[in-house]
Amino acid sequence: MNEDRWSGASLPRPARATLAAFALVIGLPLAACSNEAQLTIRAAGGDHVFTVEVVDTPETRAKGLMYVQELADDAGMLFDFKEERPVSFWMRNTYIPLDMLFIEADGTILNIHVNARPHDTTSIPSAGPVQFVLEIPGGRSVELGIEAGDQVEHARITAAQ
Repeated sequence: MNEDRWSGASLPRPARATLAAFALVIGLPLAACSNEAQLTIRAAGGDHVFTVEVVDTPETRAKGLMYVQELADDAGMLFDFKEERPVSFWMRNTYIPLDMLFIEADGTILNIHVNARPHDTTSIPSAGPVQFVLEIPGGRSVELGIEAGDQVEHARITAAQ
């Protein structure tokens, strides 16, 4: 047993309760700062909801989903470029296949690249200027019937209009 390690169990019960309450109060605002939010794609076959992490800085956009080993079927990453412009992606250091949905500022899907191959460094461009790119698990857009022209709803997209 390591004598140098502190244990909360050595505190009296009221102190432990106070410490737990303090941790809860501190932790709640931190959870509220999460960059995860719901995103809805309105497709001909129905609405599809994803929980997405938003990345909007050069550093977070550059990392994207690199090194991620798995992604839930209803999860994704929304890249916000803050203005419409042509963009391109690659799959360097990305371990899972991805669908890339290139989205205009008004939420319209301009084009979709299906099943981008892991570790492929070939450029995957948008078909024109876009403000957002949504990455979801490879093949999901085909499974769900998501197509160019469908609408994407998210707080960031509404704010961009």
